[in-house]
Amino acid sequence: MAIWYPWILLLHLSCAIVFVGAAAFEVLVLEGLHKRFDVTTMAAIEQAVMARVRRFMPIVVLLLFLSGGMLFDIRCDGIACVGTRFGGFLLLKVALAFGVLGVFVNAVWAGARGRMNVCRFRHTHRVVLALMVGIVFLAKTMFYL
Repeated sequence: MAIWYPWILLLHLSCAIVFVGAAAFEVLVLEGLHKRFDVTTMAAIEQAVMARVRRFMPIVVLLLFLSGGMLFDIRCDGIACVGTRFGGFLLLKVALAFGVLGVFVNAVWAGARGRMNVCRFRHTHRVVLALMVGIVFLAKTMFYL
């Protein structure tokens, strides 16, 4: 399985880039458009963006979590690294990732039931982006601290 590590890592990083990029786009770009367009136009833009995102993001998130689980298993040889400093950072990263998953699933569920309003949309993406920034920070520092 370790021979697959670079490919699994590449898949994981690619999915993370798409997921974090989408969250960053929604927070940094879409939110800024609210000042330039009326409520009806913004609602149409956000609905169009979300319709597009709904087509591929569930697959991206699934692959992100599957590859993350595989990397965890390879890197930690099951749970052997859990008692180490690296393992502590890794578990914190996993906890944040499951926080992101919870927010993501909640947003999908709310959207499917017509309960995703502009305020919820905005706060959901802000929370996801903040959690993802934490995950990226941990991913880059856990090897050096």
